Amino acid sequence: MTPLRIALFAPLLLLAAGSPGRAAMIFTATLTHDQETTQGTLVTSTGDPRPLSYGTATLVLNDARTELSLSVTIFNIDVTGSQTADSNDNLLAAHIHVGAGPGSNAPVRWGFFGAPDNDVNPDDLVVSPFVSGVGGTFTSVWNLPEGNAGTTLTSNLPAILDGLSYLNFHTVQFPGGEIRGQILAVPEPTSLALMGIGLAGLGGLAVRRRSAS
Repeated sequence: MTPLRIALFAPLLLLAAGSPGRAAMIFTATLTHDQETTQGTLVTSTGDPRPLSYGTATLVLNDARTELSLSVTIFNIDVTGSQTADSNDNLLAAHIHVGAGPGSNAPVRWGFFGAPDNDVNPDDLVVSPFVSGVGGTFTSVWNLPEGNAGTTLTSNLPAILDGLSYLNFHTVQFPGGEIRGQILAVPEPTSLALMGIGLAGLGGLAVRRRSAS
């Protein structure tokens, strides 16, 4: 095998030889209005502009793949109905949709706020409204037996792992969804480290070739 092929394959061989059993997986999502398939200007019920809404989320799939925990913080959406005087920014519902990538819509597969409410076995939702300002943090767990319209976490995992799921927060002004974010897996630290080893090997090989020429 040539030095170049050794440098390319060494990280993969290390990963195959040293990988432990299946570990927990981390996902993130950045929620914005411009990811919605139906967009429009954010305004109050009287037509005045209102602040741009957005959010961030972290999700963790446990190693047994029986629980998907999430923590989502959203801004400039009224999570209690009393954070602002206007009703347009009131939160109606929040869901995980599964089965579509960016720019396409998919069915609700797990609702955790509003309707449908699939966070029932058990109900893990905790909503922490901001003490000051508009928005709040939502934490919950998609447990194994839960799911909308007869689905379960297990049946939705393949699409989630493929990046075909998203978080969607629905408001009075945008009942179809005001902010949305694709749920994407974070590369494992081991994989990133081994990738770095491979790149370093390629860099060293290139230096040696230049020195020899």
